[in-house]
Amino acid sequence: MNLQEFWFLLIGVLFTGYFVLEGFDFGVGMLMPILGKGSDARRRVVLNTIGPVWDGNEVWLLTAAGAMFAAFPEWYASLFSGFYLALLLVLVALILRVCAIEYRSKIDDPKWRARCDIGIGIGSWIPALAWGWVFANVVRGVPLNEKKQIAGSVWDLLGPYALLGGLATGLLFALHGAVFLVLKTGGEVREDAVKTVRLLLMPTAVVVGVFGVWTQLAYGTGWTWIPLVLAVIGLVVTGAASFADRDGWGFTGTTLTVAAATVLLFGSLYPNVLPSTINDLFNLTIDNASSTPYTLKVMSWAAVIVTPVVLVYQGWTYWVFRKRITVDQIPPPIGLPLESALPPDSNKD
Repeated sequence: MNLQEFWFLLIGVLFTGYFVLEGFDFGVGMLMPILGKGSDARRRVVLNTIGPVWDGNEVWLLTAAGAMFAAFPEWYASLFSGFYLALLLVLVALILRVCAIEYRSKIDDPKWRARCDIGIGIGSWIPALAWGWVFANVVRGVPLNEKKQIAGSVWDLLGPYALLGGLATGLLFALHGAVFLVLKTGGEVREDAVKTVRLLLMPTAVVVGVFGVWTQLAYGTGWTWIPLVLAVIGLVVTGAASFADRDGWGFTGTTLTVAAATVLLFGSLYPNVLPSTINDLFNLTIDNASSTPYTLKVMSWAAVIVTPVVLVYQGWTYWVFRKRITVDQIPPPIGLPLESALPPDSNKD
């Protein structure tokens, strides 16, 4: 394995970690209006399941984007410029979600919390759908010209395969989030989460299955049948676990499916990093898009030293906050009254 292959593999691992961990964050936010319906205490139970970990999960995206910029600058430049509007929308949605989560408890007012809940929902739905659409287009190929620029308009990227990819990640992340809530909550919230898992399981299996088979037949290689089969096995395990009350196995199943689907996408892409639909000569590959060997070598040493430390720290965080949460454990809100948070002259005409 040369350094270009190592860094392509590492970027794939980073995006896999991001989709597995941030995937259930998105799912929790997407399902919050449903599973939190009825009382603010229920919504706080749902939100508190990801409260200690959601911001750490986002670090995987920052690391993946940074690794892409340093190891494959041509890939980074073409991808982020060609998908500028879509990725800007994702960034705005993530910022909206951050602000909504952080500010929700600061003001003790039902309307304030309702608006924050809307922000959490928007900030979860948009990235969940957009990431599938982006990666489906990357695998399918884009109109990349000889200047390594994506030509055409956004309408050229709205094909059936790409739209199906967005729907697949949206449903899969929603299911992943529902299974996580089954694992992390108790009482009435858990009971409703179990029902949601069973409702989402079949449509998710159909959409993800069709997208996976389409990817394999159109863009895959011989060995990428393995992650496709593993993704199917993961959904089967989740379905069986939901009826057998084996919460840990259910979460293991969706984790396997998300990870295997990501491997399928990256495996179908290799050795390209951004194929061109105009001419194969314009394809960006791990060779012509990479940084210099010296840069890759220095980065490799840094990655080998730092990555294990980060993994141990994040694993410790999940271990500390492993207990279930119930409505009975939620204390009264302690936010400021809305009036005291307003400027002194805000009530004057």
